[in-house]
Amino acid sequence: MSGANSWLQRQRKTDLTELAQHTGLKNYESLKKPELELALDEYLAENSSTFSSDPKLANYYSSRARTVGSPVKKDADGPIEKLKVARRRATKAAEEIAAPPESEDEPTSTSTAVARTPGRALSLASRIPLPATPADVAEAVDRSTVAVRTRVASLYKESGITEATHATRESLSTVTSVLFAISAFELYFLRPEILADRYAFTIPAVAFLGTKDFPVFIPDMFLLLTASFWSPALLWAFTSTILPSIAGYFVNLTVGAPTHGRVTRRSAPPQDSVVDPLTFSIAKALISYVVYGQGITFGGWIDETSIARINTAIYGGYKGVLTGTAITGIFSIYDAVLKK
Repeated sequence: MSGANSWLQRQRKTDLTELAQHTGLKNYESLKKPELELALDEYLAENSSTFSSDPKLANYYSSRARTVGSPVKKDADGPIEKLKVARRRATKAAEEIAAPPESEDEPTSTSTAVARTPGRALSLASRIPLPATPADVAEAVDRSTVAVRTRVASLYKESGITEATHATRESLSTVTSVLFAISAFELYFLRPEILADRYAFTIPAVAFLGTKDFPVFIPDMFLLLTASFWSPALLWAFTSTILPSIAGYFVNLTVGAPTHGRVTRRSAPPQDSVVDPLTFSIAKALISYVVYGQGITFGGWIDETSIARINTAIYGGYKGVLTGTAITGIFSIYDAVLKK
């Protein structure tokens, strides 16, 4: 190939680089402009079946069709004129001889058709989209896969799932979160006992979805006005939260704990806890064992019925409460060891 396509020669190098990226040309970064023109011309000519319908390359293929068709037309014009001159001479000679050579017209028309056919054939062949080769199909699939993978990665990054996951893990990785989780577990089993569910309405069956009638129950909020709710609720609050918190506040082993070595900004001692979780767990275990395990009413201050209801409602009874305090106590010791 003596030179690149004229349309490619008129483009700037930045435009040629964009075309190379658009068509998937490889190893073009180190090429100079003339070399890039030749590489693009060869690549687009070989893959005309893939890119001939691309609007960005319509001017290129139009220029290529004119370039391919024009030399043939020029070559075809010369023989046509010669053949016409030869035919005129043959006609004059035939008139003198009075025997018209009809056989000479047939080669002339045949030669003219042959001379004009290559240009039209090449021009027509360049415009007909050929079926894609397996390599073209594989390359298109690779481009689509990369585009989909990039889009999915960008959507995942923009969704903030990673940041939310890290924030949730950091919030739950504390002794306080473990204390709240165990208290919520106890309250989950205690709520149906002190605030029973009451029938509200029924969701009718949907034949299209194949569902049945579904009765809906909601907590009976009128029980908040009775002693049946407040007596066990206050007892559980005092034994599981209020009294252990008071004990953990005044008997706080983290307050004034000595620090060893030189204190810097990076090695600054952790902040003291308002309530010592270890003291909280020990106090809750003792109070729960005395009240729920031994049934001590402290001279009638505690209702025996409330003790029985709580001991029956909570999972495992008072032993389940003691198991929860043992778990929080182990977490407290482990957290203290890590901070030291």
